[in-house]
Amino acid sequence: MARTFFVGGNFKLNGDKKSIKEIVERLNTANLAENVEVVICPPAAYIDYTVQLVNKPQVTVGGQNTYLKASGAFTGENSVDQIKDLGAKWVILGHSERRTYFHEDDKIVADKTKFALDNGVGVILCIGETLEEKKAGITLEVVERQLNAVIAEVKDWTNVVIAYEPVWAIGTGLAATAEDAQDIHASIRKFLVSKIGEKAAEEIRILYGGSANGGNCSTFKDKKDIDGFLVGGASLKPEFVDIVNSRM
Repeated sequence: MARTFFVGGNFKLNGDKKSIKEIVERLNTANLAENVEVVICPPAAYIDYTVQLVNKPQVTVGGQNTYLKASGAFTGENSVDQIKDLGAKWVILGHSERRTYFHEDDKIVADKTKFALDNGVGVILCIGETLEEKKAGITLEVVERQLNAVIAEVKDWTNVVIAYEPVWAIGTGLAATAEDAQDIHASIRKFLVSKIGEKAAEEIRILYGGSANGGNCSTFKDKKDIDGFLVGGASLKPEFVDIVNSRM
């Protein structure tokens, strides 16, 4: 079954009007592959601005985080309803930086995921192990635990994309080899088959999210269970277009 190639761009806490306009204009004017779905996720303050700039049909905009409530006395949080109102179609949840810096545990990520899906946005669900967990040989145990929390809350996975992000590779310049990433992705899909059924598991897209860049993205091209990338720093650079087109 052919899964549509998916590339997410996580700008993190970076950018201003000038730089975001440059990023979007590169996408707008590039000859992008038709069989790819691109979601760019600027800081929340620039979601509306970014939506207004995008004019490519396969490019949409997402948020980097949302809360468990649509509104209320939750200072500083992002509402699903509000990012939808601005034109966002997706949200990144469970990113390692949210888990580490803001102490979001598996249960919080699962609850956020359910709330976002129930309220009409797709979820890029991040999972992955730290360097210590990798060295301890418990990578699969970690990602299965993270997934089990979401499986307990979410029954329909149609609008979920999973991003496997080895935490040890984020922002370090290190990356899993394409072969290693394929092995992990295949194991994740096998686990999902046992939990949510073969059809849903075969349809779900599993992205690689560990320092993917214009230099290494082509090495992942023919890997059966790698359905795209969640890109961090490289999404701010011209090479992002190369990543989007890496399967052309």
